[in-house]
Amino acid sequence: MTYYRTVGAIPRKRHTLHRVDGQVCVEELVGEEGFSGPSSLLYHRHSPSAIVAIESVDIDEPVFGPNLPVTPHHLRTGDVPAGDDAVTARTALLGNEDVEIGVATATRTSPLYRDAVGDQLVYVQSGSAVLESVFGRLPVRDGDYVVIPTGITHRWVIEGDSGVELLVVRSRSHIGVPRKYLTPTGQLAEGAPFSERDLRGPEPEPLLVEGADVDVLVRARAGWSRHVHRDHPFDVVGWDGCVYPWALSIHDFEPIVGRIHQPPPVHQTFAGDGFVVCSFVPRLFDFDPHAVKVPYHHANVDSDEVLYYSAGDFMSRSGSGIGVGSISLHPAGFTHGPQPGSRERSEEQAETAEVAVMVDTFRPLGLSDAARAISDPDYPWSWAGGR
Repeated sequence: MTYYRTVGAIPRKRHTLHRVDGQVCVEELVGEEGFSGPSSLLYHRHSPSAIVAIESVDIDEPVFGPNLPVTPHHLRTGDVPAGDDAVTARTALLGNEDVEIGVATATRTSPLYRDAVGDQLVYVQSGSAVLESVFGRLPVRDGDYVVIPTGITHRWVIEGDSGVELLVVRSRSHIGVPRKYLTPTGQLAEGAPFSERDLRGPEPEPLLVEGADVDVLVRARAGWSRHVHRDHPFDVVGWDGCVYPWALSIHDFEPIVGRIHQPPPVHQTFAGDGFVVCSFVPRLFDFDPHAVKVPYHHANVDSDEVLYYSAGDFMSRSGSGIGVGSISLHPAGFTHGPQPGSRERSEEQAETAEVAVMVDTFRPLGLSDAARAISDPDYPWSWAGGR
């Protein structure tokens, strides 16, 4: 999010000598789009380039096969084997040239990690954790979206014994707020479904960790590596700028309602190259006495639609087997809409009670073997009452 923050000790002028406790700090500029986009300037105690070893790491990138024949899918993510940490134990389910969608169940703190491919958007389905990074600590909990910029050294610290469940969207681009919500100067406009008050950045104190010969996993487009840093990367005494990890609770998204049914773009929350992310939260139903309250049937002519069902009663999917933790894929070329009986049930209700995350992609999504293994074979026939 492009608004300015400052944390810790920084000098009055950029690119000037900065001493803390008698030691000259080392600058690091984290910038996007070369030197012409948003950036932050960090002040390290030690050189962030001081590495003492490099090695390849054998972590396979997921392979996505085409969705042929064109088929709607219901993925039961509860059947994904429990993982270990939030980085190395992710299960990729859907993907294309722009974005990858998967899940993770993390029960322990992850290794230090740096993704040099693109931004990450992580939705916390359950549990609580702290995203620690060179920018500091960012506590998160169930219902939080967490945006992690490209190339940021971070780790997921798990709190409690129950762990966390995560929906992970890995992009090959930057992820930000849709331009339609921003003023020409980058402020969230009046009428946007959230404001700067709803966005949470790292805590206002630097995170300083001592250590030597510290491993950092690095994901690049060519594959995975391990860099061994001479000094712990968490040695930033201060920073300022507009690039940093941040969080937004889905419960702070203000739904837009209307007299008749509103189209899905009113739920848009994030945008990346080749995809958008929308939030569905409890809201009043359409209030015209003749309004059809459930979504109309629609054909995704230009996109594949993915819905992750987070909480509540998914009335328009009732009878299909979909529940909390399910993922549906409705691909281009398939006309989909509410399940039979949804319209009749909606007439007795004044509001929705569902929480869901939608990812619309503008290139076809493929499925991993892990996705096919948890796909409900009866879902395609659920509109026809089974086969």
